Amino acid sequence: MGRQATIALYVLAMVIIVVAVDILFFRDHFWARLMANVGIVLIFGAFYLRFFNRS
Repeated sequence: MGRQATIALYVLAMVIIVVAVDILFFRDHFWARLMANVGIVLIFGAFYLRFFNRS
């Protein structure tokens, strides 16, 4: 699989997880939802830099 396809699947997985967490746990809690979303994106970013960034 190409590098662009791998990154696209990675971003799609991140979006699916963010939406699922929003709907399942933080529907009516804006600040908790925002913090959870930022945390999820930071974790995905750290994993990307650790495992996928092969420059």
